[in-house]
Amino acid sequence: MTSPSESELTDLLARARAWAAADPDATTRDELERIVAEVEAGGDPTDLADRFDGTLEFGTAGLRGRLGAGPNRMNRVVVLRAAAGLAAHLGPGGAVAIGYDARHLSDTFAEDTAAVMRGAGLDVWLLPRPLPTPVLAYAVRELGCVAGVMVTASHNPPEDNGYKVYLGDGSQIVSPVDAEIAERIAEVGDLTSVARGSDWQVLGEDLLDRYLDRIAGLVADGPRDLAVVHTSLHGVGGSPVAQVLERAGFPAPYAVAEQAQPDPDFPTVAFPNPEEDGAMDLALALAEQRGADLVVANDPDADRCAVGVRDGEAFRMLTGDQTGVLLAELLLRRGVDGTYDPDHVKDKDGVSALVLLCELAASLKAEGRSLLDLLDDLAREHGLHATDQVSVRVSDLTLISGAMERLRSTPPTSLGGLDVLGVDDLAEGSDDLPPTDGLRFRLADGARVIVRPSGTEPKVKCYLEVVVPVEDASDNPDQTDAVEAARISAATRLDALGSDIRAAAGL
Repeated sequence: MTSPSESELTDLLARARAWAAADPDATTRDELERIVAEVEAGGDPTDLADRFDGTLEFGTAGLRGRLGAGPNRMNRVVVLRAAAGLAAHLGPGGAVAIGYDARHLSDTFAEDTAAVMRGAGLDVWLLPRPLPTPVLAYAVRELGCVAGVMVTASHNPPEDNGYKVYLGDGSQIVSPVDAEIAERIAEVGDLTSVARGSDWQVLGEDLLDRYLDRIAGLVADGPRDLAVVHTSLHGVGGSPVAQVLERAGFPAPYAVAEQAQPDPDFPTVAFPNPEEDGAMDLALALAEQRGADLVVANDPDADRCAVGVRDGEAFRMLTGDQTGVLLAELLLRRGVDGTYDPDHVKDKDGVSALVLLCELAASLKAEGRSLLDLLDDLAREHGLHATDQVSVRVSDLTLISGAMERLRSTPPTSLGGLDVLGVDDLAEGSDDLPPTDGLRFRLADGARVIVRPSGTEPKVKCYLEVVVPVEDASDNPDQTDAVEAARISAATRLDALGSDIRAAAGL
């Protein structure tokens, strides 16, 4: 960011002083006044300019950003304005459920939202304590609410927080509702004119009990012998996961003690995301120590689930796609009909995913088999569908827009040695998908690459997929492990795809 001119600096300081004067939070008000004083004394204005470089964008993921003072940060002013805009969009009448995780200021942001909703004539049900995001999504439908708000930054770094919005069907908002709410937020004037109430209702533990009973009830009768290691990565999933496994009849999991209690500073991980390097080291080490059958992890708000499996003498993590395939196989084995319709949470639910994976793993263990054996069976039947992800974190956001523009204006004609057969610009939308900033490259041999900016972090994310047939060993007696051969071939192809798409995007 370039340094502001003298006139720009004068305007910047005036806006900062006005923001501080309206800030109801003494901490961020003092923070901003200190920064203003330092700039007035000749200090570097870069940080101040960044805080006022636009506003946090409200989109389908709601709000998410770094905590701090200013319109380009997460703070009480931004949350109050967002709540007022959402309330204006909803109109009076009806009820709103509000939940929050254990991050810094999550409880404060939740109570601010409750106050604004009550002031706007809406009933408010506040969750009793920091709980997983899927509990909030469940509450929206269970209580017949017109909307729900979850204060969480999911798996973002500790200095972030965020704000997810659900409508009455229990799903997160989609386009064009996000833009409509953003317009109402932009119309909010002086915060002193925003009415606030104080008589909201705090829900009891019975709501959580009903959710846990519903989740435990998803598990079919069958084996329960399974040694599980669980980590909540310092988030709110630890206690609910232990309770739901007990209700479903599984032995108590071995919890990673260093990560079991909610801690907004996430002291043992650089990023509290099971996909990040090193995040699962403690859990995998405990699994080896305990001789566990399975490792399961949730991100801090427990709307995601990751799985580690024993592979020979060590454990390794499955990809999200492998985990999804296993869950789909479980549902198909049961038969997808009216007798099994898990729609109690119409959003990501890392708790229900976890308990269903435990059901599947226990069933396979009773047969002397594992999740990896089932994946090999599926590869033999359908070909090996191998996936990988290239995730590039940036400090300069222009690199993201530049990469997307480069790929749109000069799309590659081949990737990883495979011809590009077609390019779909997902920003145009379709009958099946709303518009989103993304590109899909359709390649020869059934391969594909999807590139998009992350909706929650300063990253470009590239999703890679190749399909490799698994040779029938009966036709080739020398091929003792056809699946492993296909896996090696797929890994080579994925590496080539990843290198080429990064080069084409200028990353």
